[in-house]
Amino acid sequence: MSGVGFFGTYAYEHGQWKTLSEGELPPLDEPSLWIDIHDSDITSVVYAPAGPGSGVAYLGLTPRTYFENPNASDPTDVLREAAGLAAWWALQNSGDATAKQAEILGYLASDENPDDFSLDEEQDVEDVDVFVELKTAQFLTALDLPLPAELSR
Repeated sequence: MSGVGFFGTYAYEHGQWKTLSEGELPPLDEPSLWIDIHDSDITSVVYAPAGPGSGVAYLGLTPRTYFENPNASDPTDVLREAAGLAAWWALQNSGDATAKQAEILGYLASDENPDDFSLDEEQDVEDVDVFVELKTAQFLTALDLPLPAELSR
């Protein structure tokens, strides 16, 4: 891959975003959401309270897939994380958490064998599937959250 992708770390608490140093994860008051975008390929999402989820989900690629290393992150369970994120959403919104869970599920990354995917030069790929910051903006909109300033450009 050539070029440098997008990097950004943000924390959502008390109804607003704050920009953090890359990878910084300070203690946050619940309910909170922390996102760390790595090189336009991975967005780590840490949410609390975790509810039925583990409190960690990924958009784009998982670290296990991206780094081709099973020790780079715990195995992902997208159904569990979608349930956890829907429960997190339901704490702050009225609405159908089951429908929200189904919507969220479409954004979450699962572990893949790196040999099973490649971006063919001829393949027609949507920008949202290449630049995880675009998918992250859509994901945050699905959670009914405002966007950090750097993602709303």
